[in-house]
Parts: sequence; C-alpha cells; structure tokens
Amino acid sequence: MSAALDRMLGALADPKRRRAIELLGERPRSAGELAGELGLTPPAMSRHLRALKEGGLVEDGHPDFDARVRIYSLKDGATAELKQWLADTEALWSDQLASFKRHVEGGA
Repeated sequence: MSAALDRMLGALADPKRRRAIELLGERPRSAGELAGELGLTPPAMSRHLRALKEGGLVEDGHPDFDARVRIYSLKDGATAELKQWLADTEALWSDQLASFKRHVEGGA
C-alpha cells in the first residue's frame, strides 16, 4: 500500500471528514459553510480540511470575486488509487473464500 493511500484512508477514518466529503460531493463549499453543516468550530473544521487536503481528497481555490474566501471541492480522480486497492482486495478475498468453500465442501 502506498503512503498516499495510507494518508487517504487516515483522512477518511473520521466520520466528520467522511460527511464533509459527502457534502462536497453535492457542491463546492466554504469552510464556514461546512463547519455550520457539521456543527464544528472554525478551528476544528480547519483541522479536518487540512487532513482531507493532505489525504489528497479535496482542493481549495478562490472565487474570482473575493480572494479572501476559500472554496473547497473534491479533487478530480482523487480516489482512483483507493478504488483500485479496493478492487484488488475484493478479488483476493473472493478467491480466498472460493478456495475455502471448495475445501469445506470436500473438493480441495
């Protein structure tokens, strides 16, 4: 498993961060908007957003009309490595379970 995937899974380990990902999946939002939706203080939301950025899941930008505001959005293609790891892991488990089933049924 790569270090990037480890960081991504670490970022997703927290339920508030997973909910933030769900909200950002609906549309980009400001940190304040996310904090309000999640019932978090601004400093707590900042820590969660930092973890999500370090995990490679979200990115931020400034709207043209106000450089003081940061708008957070999901990073395109961020979960490709995670999806591949999950698919590989599922295939491994499927093979292992099929082998175990054959063994239990006496067809080993």
